[in-house]
Amino acid sequence: MARLQRGTPALRPEDDVFTNHIHADDLAAILIRAMWRGKPQRVVHASDDTQWRMGEYFDRVADAFGLPRPPRVSREAAVRVLEPTLLSFMSESRRLSNARLKRELGYRLKYPDVAALLAALPPQRP
Repeated sequence: MARLQRGTPALRPEDDVFTNHIHADDLAAILIRAMWRGKPQRVVHASDDTQWRMGEYFDRVADAFGLPRPPRVSREAAVRVLEPTLLSFMSESRRLSNARLKRELGYRLKYPDVAALLAALPPQRP
């Protein structure tokens, strides 16, 4: 929220990266289930079904809370205006599959994607 309120830019679509999300309630439940039902020596990605790029995530959150969408900048401009730690985060792009989470652990996400979470929030006042 603070990032949106400050107007911190996001990357333009052609430079943007994929991000992965998980609600804290789902993460806690997944950890417990993995301890009891997980197969040994297995990696299970704890991520929801969202397949958004970072900018789309911030656009959707801004819309849900009545905030302005972040401005978009090129990667070259981002190097000049963003903090190195944030720029580093914006340089990673991974699309994780949660198929093993669902198949092997039989877990059904309480919040299957960010859109479901945002829809479950009470109406926001500007």
